[in-house]
Amino acid sequence: MFKFGTSGVTASEKTFEVSLSEAEWRKRLTPAQFAVLREHGTERSWTSPLDNEKRAGVFQCAGCDLALFDASTKYDSGTGWPSFSDHLPNAIGTSIDKSFFSVRTEVHCRRCGGHLGHVFEDGPKPTGLRYCMNGVAMTFVPANA
Repeated sequence: MFKFGTSGVTASEKTFEVSLSEAEWRKRLTPAQFAVLREHGTERSWTSPLDNEKRAGVFQCAGCDLALFDASTKYDSGTGWPSFSDHLPNAIGTSIDKSFFSVRTEVHCRRCGGHLGHVFEDGPKPTGLRYCMNGVAMTFVPANA
């Protein structure tokens, strides 16, 4: 069981602004989106069209449309997943992920709790962070759209 941030609240105890039943999530999301956002899966690297997205705009949660990342913070990390150096204010939550015999910081949508990816401390300045996100967990809205 993982915990959200440092609050000590487990996922099963956390209430989100957007809270749907499993059936409602399955109806709203594609099977791939459901596997990542609701079951904490990971898409294969180099498969997301969002990894190559270079236009100005905003990346949003595919589960609830919350704006997560401004395109100006996106960069090519060479990992095969969309990567960002920073997130928008009040957009994400984090938890400790102890799967795969390691400890990582998992990133979630703060509004619906959907799993987005992980954040690592090997990114570019000024933050030094790499938000390595699953493209299937997001949608892209171009600027002036």
